[in-house]
Amino acid sequence: MLTQLHIRDFAIIDAIELELGPGLTVLTGETGAGKSILVDALQLAVGARAGAEVVRHEAARAEITATFEIAAVSAGLRQWLDEQSIEAEDELVVRRIVTREGKSRAYVNGQQVTVQQLRELGESLAEIHGQHEFQSLMRPKAQRALLDEYAAVDNLLATVREHHQARLQHETAIAALSAAARDRESRLELLRHQVDELRSLSFEPRELPSLLEERQRLANSGRLAEAARAAVHMLYEADGSNAYAIVARALALVKQAAQWDNALAKQIPALEEAVIRIADVAGDLSRYLDDLEADPKRQEYLEQRLATIESLARKHRIEAAALGSKFAELQAEIQQLESLEQNSLNLQRELDASVKAWRQAAAALSVERRHAAEKLGGEITRRMQMLGMAGGQFLVQLTALDPRESTALHGAEEGEFMVSANAGQPPRPLAKVASGGELSRLSLAVQVALARTDEVQALAASSCMVFDEVDSGVGGAVAEIVGRELATLGERTQVLCVTHLPQVAALGRRHLQVSKSTDDGKTRTHINPLDAAARIEEVARMLGGITITDKAREHAAEMLAVGAKTPIQPPSLPGADKPSFGSARKSRGRGR
Repeated sequence: MLTQLHIRDFAIIDAIELELGPGLTVLTGETGAGKSILVDALQLAVGARAGAEVVRHEAARAEITATFEIAAVSAGLRQWLDEQSIEAEDELVVRRIVTREGKSRAYVNGQQVTVQQLRELGESLAEIHGQHEFQSLMRPKAQRALLDEYAAVDNLLATVREHHQARLQHETAIAALSAAARDRESRLELLRHQVDELRSLSFEPRELPSLLEERQRLANSGRLAEAARAAVHMLYEADGSNAYAIVARALALVKQAAQWDNALAKQIPALEEAVIRIADVAGDLSRYLDDLEADPKRQEYLEQRLATIESLARKHRIEAAALGSKFAELQAEIQQLESLEQNSLNLQRELDASVKAWRQAAAALSVERRHAAEKLGGEITRRMQMLGMAGGQFLVQLTALDPRESTALHGAEEGEFMVSANAGQPPRPLAKVASGGELSRLSLAVQVALARTDEVQALAASSCMVFDEVDSGVGGAVAEIVGRELATLGERTQVLCVTHLPQVAALGRRHLQVSKSTDDGKTRTHINPLDAAARIEEVARMLGGITITDKAREHAAEMLAVGAKTPIQPPSLPGADKPSFGSARKSRGRGR
């Protein structure tokens, strides 16, 4: 529900701030006062395109801020907000700025969004119907969605979509298998050759570091032997000056002197250990030299082994350490190709099952749609008679899809709204109906029909509905009925209506007066909420014209007092419930 609307420097509005509430709010005023400008501003706030021309003269930018209460919105809107990472609890503040250069920026709860994102959000926040704005009702997809909403077939529709998606997945998998089958034999031959190469290699991932280390040792055996031999010489073999002899003499001197000072005796164990350790290290180095003898055959084997490993790794374009994983991968692919035919048969069975399940669900959905199409066609036709379209007819035409097209996301038929606004004229697609006033009233009839259906919650479609001069071209009793229908719709959702008719204005829960003034050569639009006395004056003006008489005031007061506490029920029409107002099934396929 729209709770606040703040407009600054838009068209001829310098600054306006409105507080709005539930039910029917009417906007009235003289022609040209700027009533439709308010609707234009709201359209801009929910994603309409805009250029520099909307910026008030001499202003740098136009700014519209709309605050919506979203405590009871649909799960779809909540999901959209989550996907965009927009935090919102019970309130959503939408802000749109258009600069003098024609640049546009949009924000939702302070987070910048694109105009496309704002438009997606706006479809869940406001539905605007006017002489030239029929919006979602003109779109075939939206027409089918409205029929499904009226029929309350969400579960059936979800099942149809689920089986449709399953069919697409199975077809994709089968296509992949078919592509693989075209070169199956040549691919198998290559794979088996590659597996045999890797199998004969008998490669173990932990083998590679050991081989590399051993190759490095053999390649540097000369340097290693030279270092070890020199160390043995210095530690043990050099005449009189080796480390072992020097430390041994030091030990003997300390032992001899220790008889005169016990403190010196503490160093004897360390020196004894040093002598032993030097002898041990010299022995270990000697044995290392014995084992270090070059083995040309072993070195040749290592070089060949590592060359084979590196060659296969280059061939498969992987690291040598990954050869084991590649071996397992190739074996799995061979197994898959060898069982290709069986896998294809299994997938085909799954595909057939998903198509069969789709057809069953789609058939059940078609039954519900046909029933709803007849009922909705009859109800809207009756309302058309009340809304000044005597002799008019409305039907929902269901056109069966070609069964050769397998499955479709939305079911087995397309739906289209067909309308005849006058008696004797054949119904035509809604998009080709020319009269803006008729389109507006027809939209009202559709929305009220949905709102009055027990199975349908109107709030799921839109939190705020705006009708711009929906009463164009009507008067008298029809005007009052239009007002009653708007008030009825206002019982389920918020409704804003721009009107010139006192019969409609008198039925609003709230009344806003739009006026225009000129000051210092500048024209400005003002919007004022009216109290009870001011409403009498405004409705009297709408009744009486330039001169407001006491009788006009009395009549206005009476209209406001009576109001419309009980909605008028649609009259019964001859033949309105006959199947002629229902669905017309056709086929686009040949031979049907």
